[in-house]
Amino acid sequence: MDLILWRHAEAEPAGPDEPDAKRALTAKGKRHAARVGAWLYRQLPDDVRVLSSPAKRCVQTVEALGRNYKLLEALGTESSAEAILGACGWPDHRQPALVVGHQPLLGEVASLVLCGAKQDWRIRKAGVLWITHKGSDGVPYIKLVVGPDFIGQLR
Repeated sequence: MDLILWRHAEAEPAGPDEPDAKRALTAKGKRHAARVGAWLYRQLPDDVRVLSSPAKRCVQTVEALGRNYKLLEALGTESSAEAILGACGWPDHRQPALVVGHQPLLGEVASLVLCGAKQDWRIRKAGVLWITHKGSDGVPYIKLVVGPDFIGQLR
């Protein structure tokens, strides 16, 4: 199974009375989401399951992909790395999963999958970390790490 972790793009700071889940992308965040979304669209397998946190900034990020997606509370800001892995069926689901979510959760998911323990790993805003779990040895490995600036240089 492939597990693709996509951190939401840059969001506006929360206002004094605004819930965190209502934060929208900045203009820069929208550009980065569009750039990464267009690139990911071409890279993703046809059968990928696209799963997103219901937070506005994640919804705006995943919409830039241009594919159908499912909102899951298990991917929200109050979740856990274990709940996120359970929601995507890691590592045994037969279809790959693209997860659009938040820090520090996505970094914890990556470290838990790759090292067996949650650590404070960081995934940059609008960045993608692609993990694959194929082969007879049962060991997951990093297939790709990329951010919006690098994707902008690919032509």
